[in-house]
Amino acid sequence: MEQERPAPAPLTRSDITKEYLSAYNSVCALLWLSVFGRVVLLLPIAGYQSIYEAAGDFTKWTQTLAVLEIIHSAAGLVRSPLPTPALQVSSRLLVVWAVVNQFPAATTSSPFYASMLIAWSATEVVRYIYFVLNLKGSVPAFMTWLRYNMFYVLYPVGISSECVLIWKASEEAGEPWKWVAWGVLGLYVPGSYVLYTYMIKQRRKVMKGKQAERRNRAVTQ
Repeated sequence: MEQERPAPAPLTRSDITKEYLSAYNSVCALLWLSVFGRVVLLLPIAGYQSIYEAAGDFTKWTQTLAVLEIIHSAAGLVRSPLPTPALQVSSRLLVVWAVVNQFPAATTSSPFYASMLIAWSATEVVRYIYFVLNLKGSVPAFMTWLRYNMFYVLYPVGISSECVLIWKASEEAGEPWKWVAWGVLGLYVPGSYVLYTYMIKQRRKVMKGKQAERRNRAVTQ
């Protein structure tokens, strides 16, 4: 008689969390890749003035999906400290909903809107793909390099573009919203410092780990 195959082991909470995060990161990578593709393909053809019409609403809802990352951190599904995703996600939601969505005439025809989307989408495509591969336990060296080096350029481009758009919106906004916008710009200085130094610390930690792995492999060979 043919032996019965053993029943598959039930999924643990860790397995379910890993599958969920893998699916979430995969979807987000595809969404941001779509944003990046729309901007890069359209920019040389129709100019930066056409970017919002082609990608504005799509970007707004794609970024809004990132609210889940605050929940992931608060629920302990990921190791990142809660202030980090909360700060980044809230600042971007402020830009897409309270700045660009409310003052389209002042912001959407600006080249800084296009540069912001390029910086955001390039960063996020690499970040989410890195997370997917990391959950599978196999991250190519070039992807690690992109993840922990691209931010040196893309973060300043994205943050400075956001600041310009907030400033442009403040020129159109009446009081007291103009003062609120200027207050937000003031908060960008310490907020940007926190995000930037966090990434530098993460880079240092990851690169030290990679160097230790290479030394261990060299010893065992």
